[in-house]
Amino acid sequence: MTHARQEWEKLEARDLAPYAAHSASSLGRRYPEDDHPVRPCFQRDRDRVLHSRCFRRLEYKTQVFVNGTADHYRTRLTHTIEMAAVGRTLARAFRVNEDLTETICLAHDVGHSPFGHRGEYVLDGLMKEHGGFDHNLQSLRAVEKLEYQYPGFPGLNLTWEVRAGLLKHQAANSGAELDGHLIGPFQYLEAQIADIADDITYHAHDVDDGLEAGLITLDQLEKLAFWRMASGRTREQYAALDDGHFLRITIRNLLDLQAQDVLREGHCRLEKHRPKTIAAVMTAPERLITFGDEMSGLLDEFSKFMYRQLYEHPTVLDANHEAVALMRGLFLHYVKHPETMGRKALARIPEEGLMRTVCDYVAGCTDRYALEECQKYGIGA
Repeated sequence: MTHARQEWEKLEARDLAPYAAHSASSLGRRYPEDDHPVRPCFQRDRDRVLHSRCFRRLEYKTQVFVNGTADHYRTRLTHTIEMAAVGRTLARAFRVNEDLTETICLAHDVGHSPFGHRGEYVLDGLMKEHGGFDHNLQSLRAVEKLEYQYPGFPGLNLTWEVRAGLLKHQAANSGAELDGHLIGPFQYLEAQIADIADDITYHAHDVDDGLEAGLITLDQLEKLAFWRMASGRTREQYAALDDGHFLRITIRNLLDLQAQDVLREGHCRLEKHRPKTIAAVMTAPERLITFGDEMSGLLDEFSKFMYRQLYEHPTVLDANHEAVALMRGLFLHYVKHPETMGRKALARIPEEGLMRTVCDYVAGCTDRYALEECQKYGIGA
C-alpha cells in the first residue's frame, strides 16, 4: 500500500528549495502524535485551523467596518482567505512550502479581538497591569490553549513551524525562542511570506471597501503614485471599461504590482545571499522577503492616505468608538460577574487568573456576540 504522506514528503524533497521547510523535517508537535497516513504535517495543521472555532468566528469580526454594516465589506475571515491566496502564490513562486505558508496565513488573526484594532487597543489598556494584550500572541494562545477539540491535549497541537510563524513581532527580539528553538532574528521564509501577504492584501482590499463606503474617491486616489501605477496598467490592458470593471481590475492590479515587486526583490536577495538552509534564512544579514525601496516609498504614501482618509475617518471612528466602549463595559461586567461567562472559561480561572480569563473570553467574542451580551446585561443602555 502506498502511503500518500510519504509520497508527498518525497515530492517536497525533490521540488522545494533547500531553504524551504520540509514536512519530514518538522520540529514536531508539543504533544507527540502518530503521523497521519495521508496528509503531511503542515496540511494536517491547515485542516485543524480550518475546523477550529476560533477560525470560524472570524466571519463575524471587524476588519475596518463593524461587522454587519453592509454585505460586501471585508471581515476578518474574508481578509484571511484573501491573504492565504496571496501567500500560496508567493510560496509557490519561491519554491517553499505552500501548506505551511497557508496555515500561518489562516491562523494569523484567530486571536484578534472584536471590533478590529480599536478593540485590541482597549483590551491592551485593560490588561496593562496584567501582561497586556497583543493579537499575535493571542492567536498563538488560541491554538495552544483555548481551542478545545482533543481529549489528550489542550489546543490544536500544531507543529512548531506554524506556532513560530505566529510570533512575527517577537522574532526580532534577541534570543527569542519557542520550545527551546530560536525564532529569529528573521523568521523562516514561509513566515516572512505570510507576513508580507498580510500587507499586500489589506493595501488592496481596504481601498475597495473605502470606495464602496464612499469615504474615499477616485479623484483622491489619482493623486497617489501607487494608485496611478495600478490604474495606468488597467488602461493599458483594456481599451474601455465601465466604472465597475475599471475599479475591480485596478484593485487586482494593486495586488499584482505588490506581489511582482516582492518576487523581484526576494529573488534578488536570495541570489545575493544564497541560503542553503532554514537557519541561513533566519540568520541572513537582512530580511529576504520584502518590498523593494521604490515600492516601499509608494506604499508609505499610500498607507498614510488610507489612515487619514479611511481608518481615521469620523464615520469609521464613531462606529468603532461606540462598539469598543460597549466592549470595555462587557469586560468590566465579566470581571465583576465571572459566573456569566461560559463553563470552559470559568474552569480556567484557577490556573490563568480572573483578568486573563476574562481577556481570553472577550477576545474570543465575535462583534455580534459581544453586542448581544451587552444588550443582555444592559451594558451601555
